[in-house]
Amino acid sequence: MPFSPFDPRRLEGRRPRFRLIPVRTLLPNLITLLALCAGLTAIRLAVEDKLEWAVAAIVFAALLDGIDGRVARMLKGTSRFGAELDSLADFVNFGVAPALMLYFWGLHELGNAGWIAAMVFAISTGLRLARFNVMADDPNKPAWAANFFVGVPAPAGAITVLLPIYVYFLGMPRVVFVAPVALVYTLTIAFLMVSRLPVLSGKRVGKRVAPEMVLPVFVAVVLFFALLISYPWVVLTIGTVCFLASLPLGYLSYRRHERKDAAAAASVTPSAAQTGAHAPPPSEVPPLSPGHSEHPADPGRPARLN
Repeated sequence: MPFSPFDPRRLEGRRPRFRLIPVRTLLPNLITLLALCAGLTAIRLAVEDKLEWAVAAIVFAALLDGIDGRVARMLKGTSRFGAELDSLADFVNFGVAPALMLYFWGLHELGNAGWIAAMVFAISTGLRLARFNVMADDPNKPAWAANFFVGVPAPAGAITVLLPIYVYFLGMPRVVFVAPVALVYTLTIAFLMVSRLPVLSGKRVGKRVAPEMVLPVFVAVVLFFALLISYPWVVLTIGTVCFLASLPLGYLSYRRHERKDAAAAASVTPSAAQTGAHAPPPSEVPPLSPGHSEHPADPGRPARLN
């Protein structure tokens, strides 16, 4: 039988064997994909002028985004693929979807200016996510820096930028958040996302709970979701205002940590005054006699004659 490169018998023993993927690594990615579906659905609902359900889909996507990373770390299922998928989903859920929702709600009244504001917010979200991925592997970052984000994170930016819609559904007059005010507010949130403002991350919240606090935590979580479902616009408005009010606190806390590090570095390095105080005294040089030279080591200068 003549040789054939497509002979299955020759290729049977050379087929590559791939490792089986544990199911625990798939669960975080499934949660991320579910959040992405919620973000895409929010865009469709905004196009159909169902903004109440669109906001609900964005909030649902933000909740899923908050747990997929924790689930991946608990199950030890973190992967580079999951990190990239999470960034792509965040760009759609918290960049594109809120921008289109604001445009369909009121920014379209400003024509091209409103569309530019929506695009700036979406682009700022993408830039912020790219910077986060780059800075995640910084080896020179101090340990306490893990408690802070650099700039407003994407999920918080998406929830915050929708404040005009929350106020509108509270029943307040439309003149409170007219289109020009909403445009300025959208650009402000976009700037905060790409800025270097330190923002409290809360990553270490919920890792350990004292035994006596387990039941109060259960009650607090149930109460929060009950209020969110019963009074969504009140809870979202109050939460957004509290988040904006906490931004200066994060900045002050970050500066306090920096001052502590600077003080610790200064205490390790002795000052010039301390170094001089402990230095040995210089040796006393005896006075020269009239018959000796001021430069005895210089052979080119003869001693002074009497």
